[in-house]
Amino acid sequence: MLSNVLLKFGLNPSDYQVQSFGSGLINQTLKLSGKNDEYILQQINVGVFKSPYSIANNLIALQAYLKKTYPGYLFAGMLPSTSGEFLIASGPGKYYRLFSFVKGSKSLEFVNDENEAFEAAKQFGKFTGLLKDFDISRLEYTLIDFHNLKLRFEQFKAACKNALTERVDRADTEIKSVYKHLDILQTYNEFTASNSIPLRVIHHDTKISNVLFDEQQKGLCVIDLDTVMPGYFLSDVGDMMRTYLSPTNEEETDLSKIYIRENIFSAICGGYLSEMSNILTEEEKHYFVFSGELMIYMQAIRFLTDYLNNDVYYAPKYPEHNLNRAKNQFKLLNEYVLAKEKLKRLVKEADELIVASDS
Repeated sequence: MLSNVLLKFGLNPSDYQVQSFGSGLINQTLKLSGKNDEYILQQINVGVFKSPYSIANNLIALQAYLKKTYPGYLFAGMLPSTSGEFLIASGPGKYYRLFSFVKGSKSLEFVNDENEAFEAAKQFGKFTGLLKDFDISRLEYTLIDFHNLKLRFEQFKAACKNALTERVDRADTEIKSVYKHLDILQTYNEFTASNSIPLRVIHHDTKISNVLFDEQQKGLCVIDLDTVMPGYFLSDVGDMMRTYLSPTNEEETDLSKIYIRENIFSAICGGYLSEMSNILTEEEKHYFVFSGELMIYMQAIRFLTDYLNNDVYYAPKYPEHNLNRAKNQFKLLNEYVLAKEKLKRLVKEADELIVASDS
C-alpha cells in the first residue's frame, strides 16, 4: 500500500529507506531517505482531523500567498503528486501527504535555554506577522472550537455531573481549583464577546518541537501546520508559556519541580515581540501575560475533564495519569499567577527595548 503512495508522488519505493520519524502523537510520520534526497511522508489522523482536505486547502492558500509576497520565507508546504494532487487517498480514511525534508535541520523536545525560547518565539511571531494581511476568511477551521475556553468549561461541568463518584472524590481538589480560577473564564468571555481582539492567522500548537533549527541553533521555520486557522494571538503565546516556562513538562508528578523560569519568559517576549510588536494592538499587548493563564488553565481543565470522563481522549499510561496531568497544570498555573506582576514588567521592558531599537 505504501509503495503505491510513493509511486503516485513520483518516487521509486526501492530507492528509499523508510523509518518512523519524530515524537508526534497525532499523525503517523515517516522519513524517506534516498541517495540524493529525503522526504517526510505523513498519514493524517482522521480520527482527530475529520476533514483532511480542509488542512490541504489551508496550506495551499498560505503557500501561494507567501510565495508571492515573501518568496524568501521557508514555508513547510506539501509537495504535489504526479497528477497535481496534494493528498493521496489510500483506502478508507487513509490520506497521505509529502514534504521535503529540510537538510541540516533539527527539532527539539525541550527548551533548555533562552536562545531556544527566543528563536522559537521569533519564528511563531514571524509566521503570524508575515500573514497579517492574508484574508483569514479563506482559511477553514480544521479543529472547531479548539481553544474555546467557554466550551471546555461546559464540557467540564458535564463531566462532573456524569462522572463516577470515586473519580469525583479523587479529583475534589482539582475541581475546586477550576472554580478558584474562574476569573480567567470571565476575562476570556469578556474579550471574546466584545470583539476587542482581532482574529489572525495562528498556528495553535507552539510547542518547541514544531520549530526547525539549523546547526547554529537559529530558527528556520515552523512546522506541523495542521492546526493553522483563524484565532487569537493568545493561543500561540499562551501555549509557549505553558510548554516552555517550567523546567519539567506536563508528565512530571513531583510538583516541587514545577516553577516559572523568568529568563525563559523574557526570551519568549523578546522573540515574539521582535516580529509582532508593531503589529499587535495595544489591547492585545494588554492581554500578553493573560495568554499564559488562559492556556494553562484550559489545558488543566481538559486533562481533568478527560479523567472524569474515564480517559477517553488522552490515552493514560497508568491509573490517574490524567488526574496527575491536571495537578501538574494547576501547580504551573498557581506559580504563574504568583509571578504575574513581575511578568507584566518583563513584557513591558521587552517591548520598550524593541521600540527603542526600531526608532
